[in-house]
Parts: sequence; C-alpha cells; structure tokens
Amino acid sequence: MTMRLFDRDMFCAGRVTDEDLKRTLKACGGAILTTVHEINDSVLGKCDLFEEKQIGGDRYNFFKGCPNAKTCTMILRGGAEQFLEETERSLHDAIMIVRRTIKNDAVVAGGGAIEMELSKTLRDHSKTIAGKEQLLIVAIAKALEVIPRQLCDNAGFDATNILNKLRQRHAKGSVWYGVDINKEDIADNFEACVWEPAVVKVNALTAATEATCLILSVDETIKNQKSAQEGPPGGRGMGRPMYPGTSFFGVHKLPKFRRISSDIILKTLNIC
Repeated sequence: MTMRLFDRDMFCAGRVTDEDLKRTLKACGGAILTTVHEINDSVLGKCDLFEEKQIGGDRYNFFKGCPNAKTCTMILRGGAEQFLEETERSLHDAIMIVRRTIKNDAVVAGGGAIEMELSKTLRDHSKTIAGKEQLLIVAIAKALEVIPRQLCDNAGFDATNILNKLRQRHAKGSVWYGVDINKEDIADNFEACVWEPAVVKVNALTAATEATCLILSVDETIKNQKSAQEGPPGGRGMGRPMYPGTSFFGVHKLPKFRRISSDIILKTLNIC
C-alpha cells in the first residue's frame, strides 16, 4: 500500500503517535479520520510545503507555511549525549522563565540590582530598631549582597570594588543599578533590558526565609555517642577462645531489652 501511494507522489507514514497527530492537526487544520470513505475538502489540512529530510540517523517530516501554526520544533545537535542533555535543560529553563515572565508581567532589574536595593532598605530599617532584632535584619541585608558578589566572582571582576560602587549608587537613589558584565562595571540594568520576573525573586526570598527560620528553630540536638567498649570479633578462629556473649558459631547473642514508656524518654531528655 505504501509503495502504491509513493508511485502516485503521495506520502504515507505509519505508526504515527497520537501526540504527533494532534500537533499536526493544530498546525495544518483538518480532522483525524479512521476511514477513507466520504473524504471531502473540509477534513483536509493545508501547508505551503511538505518535505522529508534525513538528519543524522533519523528522518524528519517538515511542514512549512502552516496556517494555524503557533509553535515550532527545535532540533538540537551536539557531539556528545551529555552536551545535548545540558543544552536541552538550559533551553527548557529559558523557555519556562519567558513563559513565567509573560504570565506575570511584573519584572525587576537583574544583575543583583534588586538584591542591593533590598539590602540598602533593610540596613536603613535596622537603624530604627533598638533590640537584638537589629542584628538579624543586618545579617539578612548582608546575605542579600552575596548575589552580586557571586556574579562578580564568576565574571572575574573585583567584587569589593563593584559592591562599593553599587552601595554608593543605591545610597543616592539609583534603584536599578546592578552588575554589567559587558561593560565590566555597574549600569542601570532596567534601561539595559536585563530583567528578571518579580515572582521568581519573591519565591526565592520566601524559600530562603523559611529555611532560615527552620534552622533557627532548632534549639538543641541529640548526639549518639560512640560506645567506648568495643565488641568481640565476629568469628572464632582456630585456637581462639570463645568470648562471653557469643555462641558456638560466633554470632553475638542479643541482650534482653525491656520496654520503657514515652514518659521516661521525655523525662530523660528534660522535655517535660
């Protein structure tokens, strides 16, 4: 059957997956039929050009000029499987970031600009607090400066010099100044279109705060001390006496345990 269609310049593909059929249907239109009877123009899809190409060891079908096409297929090439997997992960992350940015239209300047502004705001707010909470707020402000510092270290810049410039700029009211990799200096990253979704920053700060609160809520740890008395060897060799607590086959006999209630455990740990 396939050869008969080929002789009449008609393409025939077998074992096409449902996902590929639905994707082709969305791009070219038409309908998916289970029979060839009563076919008319309303069930036929359209495209400007269809061709089959072989790339590497696989053959691909290309539909060009589809009237309803809203997606595209990207073909990744590389010398090793590891490179292809890493490229696919990076591409997936980039697509998800763009998707999230489009769904949530709130953006902030990247390059450590928002972290430096938050750090400056927290330092100013800590000066209005007289208690020990001031130390906590200053520590959070200092931790936020790790982001621009790490960007400078990755780019090979002088992190101390760049951060001093950023502190000066943000103290003067330049909110969106951050690290500029191209100029090897600082710049207004909002004007340079270096943006990040605001929801990503909010989620990151929320997760970091929850992790910090979880660690600080642990006020005591219980350590299992190593037993000072070493146990007997596993087996009894030739001429070796049998140690107490071992059977003839060298298996250590388990002592008899007694059950204790949960109240005793709590009193032992000074919990109640």
